[in-house]
Amino acid sequence: MTSHAFQRCIHPHCGATVDLSDTSFRCPKCGGLLDVAYDWSRLPVPKSLKDFEAKWTDRTHPLNFSGVWRFRELFPFAPDDRVMTIGEGQTLCQRADPVAEYVGLKPGKLFLQYEGMNPSGSFKDNGMTAAFTHARMVDARRAACASTGNTSASLAIYCAATNLMRAVIFIGSGKISYGKLSQALEHNALTLQIAGDFDDALRRVQEVSRALGIYLVNSVNPFRLEGQKSIMFRVLEALRWEVPDWIVVPGGNLGNVSAFGKAFMELLELGLIPRAPRLAVINAAGANTFYQLYERHGVRWNGGKPDDKKTNAYLKMLDDTGARADTLASAIEINRPVNFPKALRALERCGGCVREVTDQEILDAKAKIGAGGLGCEPASAASVAGLLKLVKEGVVAPDERVVCILTGHVLKDPTATVAYHSSDPKTFEDVLGKRGVRRAAFANRAVQVPNDLDEIVKALELYA
Repeated sequence: MTSHAFQRCIHPHCGATVDLSDTSFRCPKCGGLLDVAYDWSRLPVPKSLKDFEAKWTDRTHPLNFSGVWRFRELFPFAPDDRVMTIGEGQTLCQRADPVAEYVGLKPGKLFLQYEGMNPSGSFKDNGMTAAFTHARMVDARRAACASTGNTSASLAIYCAATNLMRAVIFIGSGKISYGKLSQALEHNALTLQIAGDFDDALRRVQEVSRALGIYLVNSVNPFRLEGQKSIMFRVLEALRWEVPDWIVVPGGNLGNVSAFGKAFMELLELGLIPRAPRLAVINAAGANTFYQLYERHGVRWNGGKPDDKKTNAYLKMLDDTGARADTLASAIEINRPVNFPKALRALERCGGCVREVTDQEILDAKAKIGAGGLGCEPASAASVAGLLKLVKEGVVAPDERVVCILTGHVLKDPTATVAYHSSDPKTFEDVLGKRGVRRAAFANRAVQVPNDLDEIVKALELYA
């Protein structure tokens, strides 16, 4: 363990510290969430973010090849020889003018950060490599998670690729796409399907992990969020170290916005950026706890003292009414986001807002993203659907520079994609219609033609 890194309660009025090796991931004093914290005065801090460009000349070094660990000086909790990497973080931040036109931004103002290029096909690998590194430091032998799909896929692939631990995965009944489930099964994870949804699975996996001493890799684990900070470092790198005006991110368990907020707070503290971007979190309307509490009930971080009465009353209402998260964007189908306090803190420090979007809006945005060249899963498209709404509201100006985070690959959930573009009304209704989607405004349907050369040529002349 290092002497310059430790864990610290996120609540300033508490401020309790915990040794780096602790794996309970809860403050022993107040029960709050923990950060990984650093004594920066004892560390060699880069003088400029441009200093990281030199690592591109040493791509044969595994840590410099990783799009996460080449920024390791900004989350220095592990010695180099303990880092566990499989080459994650080789992602791109692509200018997207066709999508900019769709949402109402000027050309050159919208960029899509595409995390679907990670080994498991989602952003989760950024955090999993950091969690696995910490697990290696504490000699863990089993790792567990609850998952709507992406975390389980990432955990399974890291266990298989490193042979470090056995993966134990908790999923809810009927609450995972086959694209993601196939990854967990293919990579030899022990998968437990329980009666309930993600919130039930997360509660159980925490209980089991405590009882059996299994290393927990859900985003309550602060080391997961340390790795996810690197997404923002790569965004800044792609923009030549210029800070955008807005970062727009889907909101599920709220790990990403929490990690992004921490990244910018630390960069400001170290004097490496002049300002932070504003953060917009986009919930699916069927899983909108953060939107309701932040925008409708006015819950704020309030310097580390959020109004827990309002939060608890809302969560009790969900329990009393039997409300369950319900959205086609399965990756963000979460009613009880574990990182809610950290997300509140991120919005207070960076500024920003929360919005909700319907499944219809998500799938329309997803089709426009795909037509622009990047295929993503439904949850990813919530960021673009939310940006469209923010531009219409005048919250985001047409000439502001915006980065939308696309969290997962299109093949994570192909069923929804095929149904949206299908010409078969029954397929559309069975998959989408019963979930409230009424139209496919941007569908790209297959053209039916006879097995005849002349007819095929006519179709090509008509449609191509």
